[in-house]
Amino acid sequence: MEGRVAERLRGALGPFGFEVHAFKVGWYNAILQPAFHLPYPDDTLAFVVLSTPSMFDKALKPFVNKERLKMIRDPVDQCVSHHLSRVKEKFPDQKVDVIFDYEILPSRKPKFLAQTAAHVAGAAYYYQRKDVKLDLWGKKKIYGVCIHPKYGGWFAIRGLLLFPDIQVLFLEQSAPVDCVSTEEKRIELLEQFNFHWQDGRYRDIIEVKERYSEEQKAYFATPPAERFRLLGLTREAQRSTFH
Repeated sequence: MEGRVAERLRGALGPFGFEVHAFKVGWYNAILQPAFHLPYPDDTLAFVVLSTPSMFDKALKPFVNKERLKMIRDPVDQCVSHHLSRVKEKFPDQKVDVIFDYEILPSRKPKFLAQTAAHVAGAAYYYQRKDVKLDLWGKKKIYGVCIHPKYGGWFAIRGLLLFPDIQVLFLEQSAPVDCVSTEEKRIELLEQFNFHWQDGRYRDIIEVKERYSEEQKAYFATPPAERFRLLGLTREAQRSTFH
């Protein structure tokens, strides 16, 4: 069953620059505190959705051109929401729940921990402080980061698709590719991500097959309020959407 669902999802989302990776809710819940658990049985089928570098040209720009007068919030969030919501149409006989990466609970906690989901689904390795033997950071807060075996840090985790009516007892877990395997590189990765994240060097910690274009880098480096202009949306179009 998982294979058929995955095939249909890849057919729907792949052409737009998205990747999907299957996991069981129980794999995710098993390594998290109860406050972060997904409220589904352990064998429930779920998929984590990533955007790859090609999403910018294949999904975002066409979406913005088509919807330019309906831009009411962040264009990327709106584009991802559009494509993931459309997935439901591909499964008329199934219940499909969608959780987006930007959604938060009333407690202000995120609705799901994106990097943990990517790791348990085998999509990208979540490198954390505990993966380094020689910890020189003392009391500093060190955040972990996911690295994709093909795109390095040039990707984003966009959401979860959950199928509450599909239980997959025998789904085999695939370990993520440990592509930053040396102690030195892991320290370098966490240092760059935590203390120099704005220059983006952490994204190239491995040799990547594809990265963001210069146009895409400029877009994401621009404060959100000014991104409309980069996509060719005029202030008039912007104003008309906020009334």
